Amino acid sequence: MTEEIRPPVLAKTAPAPPADDLPPGIPAGRPRVRRPVVLAAMTALLLLLCLLSLAVGSRQIPLGQVLSALTGPHDGEVGAIVWDVRVPRTLLGVLAGAALGVGGAVMQALTRNPLADPGLLGVSAGAAFALMLSIGVAGVSSFYGYVWFAFGGALAASAAVYVLSGLGRGGQTPIKLALAGIAVTFMLESITRGVSLVDPQVLNRYRFWSSGSLTGQDTSTLLQVLPFLATGGLLALALAPALNNLALGDDVAASLGRRLRLIRVQGVAAVVLLTGAAVAVAGPILFVGLVVPHAVRALTGPDQRWLLPLTAVLAPCLLLAADIAGRVVARPQEIDVGIVAAFLGAPFFIALVRRRRLAEP
Repeated sequence: MTEEIRPPVLAKTAPAPPADDLPPGIPAGRPRVRRPVVLAAMTALLLLLCLLSLAVGSRQIPLGQVLSALTGPHDGEVGAIVWDVRVPRTLLGVLAGAALGVGGAVMQALTRNPLADPGLLGVSAGAAFALMLSIGVAGVSSFYGYVWFAFGGALAASAAVYVLSGLGRGGQTPIKLALAGIAVTFMLESITRGVSLVDPQVLNRYRFWSSGSLTGQDTSTLLQVLPFLATGGLLALALAPALNNLALGDDVAASLGRRLRLIRVQGVAAVVLLTGAAVAVAGPILFVGLVVPHAVRALTGPDQRWLLPLTAVLAPCLLLAADIAGRVVARPQEIDVGIVAAFLGAPFFIALVRRRRLAEP
């Protein structure tokens, strides 16, 4: 009696994820348990820094009194300091940090350049140029007046960069986008500095604004720029799956059904809205949009669906830490947050350039 030969039973394997669900550079079996843990840790760190930002300053306020002022009546000296001065400053640090960080992450993904930052599109240079025109030509003296000039200049400069990068053979490419941004930035910065040197009023205002600062703003200003920040953030988050495909190359992304021109238009719009609003209110703050996406990428991988939200949490941590350090190191005077952020980010930038192999977005 012969034994019946049965075919071997093959173990069932899970189907491979679709192409648009598989981020470049991450194996399919890589565990993702760490990402919620990292998100929780970053959120806790952000809350702690917010409390420290409310407590630290020219006058130290114990954390217990800060919590009492936040939850109790607003009258009294402590309540006035917390609500009228430090709460708007802290909220601006959170909003500006998140905007600059997410803008930098989108910029690096669009250009596939690990050294790209939001200023690559000429946003900061356009805002500074419009600020110079509003003060020196239009005679605007109030913050509520020239902040909208700065925002309009950021939009105009970014539009010029986008149009220039689409000229010539081959249409728009990441390299042409970066080169057009550098050219427009250098041209606008040269004009701005030349005009500011012959007009003392423009020079004083431009010098204060260009250093980057979170001081002197109130809640009404934040409410005015909040719609632009919210719109830019939503555009960036909606673009995350397409950015994962774009990292595989234009040909692969197009073969997967992605419309490259639409992706770049949406990405540029998100960067302009986020960075333009942040720069118009807080001034050009360097390295936040460059450093934080790389730090998040090293922790959780290049998946834009996680990279963008985590960057939006970690970037305010860096900006608030720089602002708190600026209040402490030269007390009772303060050092502008843009200077401290550049000091903290410069060593990371040098280490990034010296690395043999840069992390691809």
